[in-house]
Amino acid sequence: MTEPQKPKYQQIVTDLQKAITSGEYKEGQRLPSEADLTKRFSTSRLTVQRALKELQHQALIERRAGSGTYVRRNERSDRYVFGLLIPGLGETEIFEPICQGMARAGRAGGHALLWGDTTHASSDCESDHEQRTRELCEYYLDRRVTGIFFAPLELTQSMDCVNQWVVDTLTEARIPVVLLDRDIYRYPRRCGFDLVGIDNRRAGFLMTEHLLRHGCKRALFLGRPLSAYTVDSRIAGFQDALQAFQVANVHGQVHIGDPDDVDPLRSIFQHFRPDGIVCANDLTAARLMRTLDRIGLQVPRDLRIVAIDDVKYAGLLGVPLTTLHQPCREIGETAVRTMLERIAHPGLPPRDVLLECKLMVRRSCGTHRAEDN
Repeated sequence: MTEPQKPKYQQIVTDLQKAITSGEYKEGQRLPSEADLTKRFSTSRLTVQRALKELQHQALIERRAGSGTYVRRNERSDRYVFGLLIPGLGETEIFEPICQGMARAGRAGGHALLWGDTTHASSDCESDHEQRTRELCEYYLDRRVTGIFFAPLELTQSMDCVNQWVVDTLTEARIPVVLLDRDIYRYPRRCGFDLVGIDNRRAGFLMTEHLLRHGCKRALFLGRPLSAYTVDSRIAGFQDALQAFQVANVHGQVHIGDPDDVDPLRSIFQHFRPDGIVCANDLTAARLMRTLDRIGLQVPRDLRIVAIDDVKYAGLLGVPLTTLHQPCREIGETAVRTMLERIAHPGLPPRDVLLECKLMVRRSCGTHRAEDN
């Protein structure tokens, strides 16, 4: 499957970020005019303006009426530059609002964020994602960033090796790191960095409990192979809920597989006959709904579906999805505060900062009532 082309304005943002942080454009120096940038990048003036606005939000430039656009001077000794090492930034929707929250918190403190790109590779080969992650990590080290926000790589065969290399490299360089959403290790192991996200075990429990509380007796958990270790925690929560409802004669099963693969799913539906499915995330649920259409099963008539994330399209699916809403912008803002605390107090023990989620009840679970919202 071909990866989506990176938006033109983001290409301009990345190019100008590199030029500024490398010293090609120095503090106080005037950038090329909008007309010149339009010609240079072969794009529209509106696209250039959008890119410049993003750089302004990142506190890298300042725009002076009637004069032009200039590289912002570092007038504060406590102004930091942070790097975003997020392999799923262009593919996983939760990270866009997380980054927006980080940018907002960073601007409030006068700090800058460098938005690296690990998804715009030459092909959709896994090795390209892995290599780009390594290259971006090294780029941030060369730029001497103050700290790095890292969302460990997932969905590739060598993800554990790459994630370990990143952690070892940043530890050796003594760069403060805050993990976003997940650790590089399967629970109960953890690396020595702070982590900001949600309680994934509780999330798995809450979504399973919602199905069981409304009458489901045969629950299935569906996750994709090579997923982040947050999915293991969600499975543990799924099993906790089954245990809590064991007196109600409920049964559960976990399936790790491709939600687009018809034959294994058809076999599960024929033999286990689930009446409710907990999907590891919204993307898995959306793809599963498409497969169910091919099999001839209807949601929620034949079975109920719930998930976790509440991405933008969750309520726009053919059958709106019941899901657990991640407070992504708040996660981003909290990550910046956690980073600043880590810089100020480097001797603090590693912390897990877990935010609460909200259940968004829609038609896919078959229990959509006003009092559930």
